[in-house]
Amino acid sequence: MTGPARGGADPGVAAAFRETMAAVCAPVAVMTGLEGGLPHGTTVSAFASLSMNPPMVLVALDRTSELLALVRRTRRFGLNLLGAGQAGLARRFAAKGGAAKFAGVAWEPHAGVPRIPGSAGFVGCTVAGLAHGGDHLIVLGNVVAAETTGDAPLVYHRRTFGTPAALPEVSG
Repeated sequence: MTGPARGGADPGVAAAFRETMAAVCAPVAVMTGLEGGLPHGTTVSAFASLSMNPPMVLVALDRTSELLALVRRTRRFGLNLLGAGQAGLARRFAAKGGAAKFAGVAWEPHAGVPRIPGSAGFVGCTVAGLAHGGDHLIVLGNVVAAETTGDAPLVYHRRTFGTPAALPEVSG
């Protein structure tokens, strides 16, 4: 019999949790930051709306994330909400590589951070605070800019990219 995994989690529960969370449909975004005129970014799916008054979001980043370190220094970040046709960008920004991830990727400064044209939406934020969350830090953001195109979003479900489709109306 094996003992608890790092952090006290039972290995069986941890594996079951991983599989259970893979069954949850998650939105996909490229979180961005800007430092020294150079864009940086990483793919995230652990983000959500937090508050409408004031407008706030939260994003969870691994404690070892290079982007987290940059966001802590600059106190700004952007969320480029990817559209249904942008799975390639999601894969690209999920890899290691720092500013090199932006090689050949169009971007423009907006709200002090990189905005990727063609994204289904964008949220620009200033850092309101950080909270501990296991092996991640939760970045709380005050929204300073927001826009949407109305395009279908990219989602991640069962380790595959896709997009939601409306269900037909069922009467009765």
